Amino acid sequence: MNADEIYLHRAIELAAEAERAGDVPIGAVLVNGDVVLGAKNEKEQRRDATAHAEILLLREAARRFGAWRLSEATLYVTKEPCVMCAGAIIAARIKRLVYGAKDPKGGADGSVFDVLRSPKTNHRLEVTSGVLESETAEQLQHFFRERRRAMQEGITTRSSQP
Repeated sequence: MNADEIYLHRAIELAAEAERAGDVPIGAVLVNGDVVLGAKNEKEQRRDATAHAEILLLREAARRFGAWRLSEATLYVTKEPCVMCAGAIIAARIKRLVYGAKDPKGGADGSVFDVLRSPKTNHRLEVTSGVLESETAEQLQHFFRERRRAMQEGITTRSSQP
């Protein structure tokens, strides 16, 4: 197993924590030198639309390192970042991004938007996609399958009551 897979496996573990807390299972790990930090989605827990794993992790890294520029850091995320997170990744000057599953409904690395590779941005970063793609995609698909099933059962239960 290479370093990308090792850190992405840790992000998958964090995503599982998010799922257990009732959030969409997305996890992120940031590696900067010998320091490794992690975060998970906490939108539901914090009731904050900006509490994506990537945003929380960039905030923690800036606090920890005393700087918003993270130009030597690699960020590992289980899913293709959204537009908000892609903008924050560029703003933080992340050196390298590695992610697993594509996001066909909101991804900003070419799935819907192409923010991360746009020649119009003021920072270029290396992007590696598709690492542990089937595992990360299955984690998300399982979460949404279960959520749909629970909603259908809830609707059936409510509609069958007098």
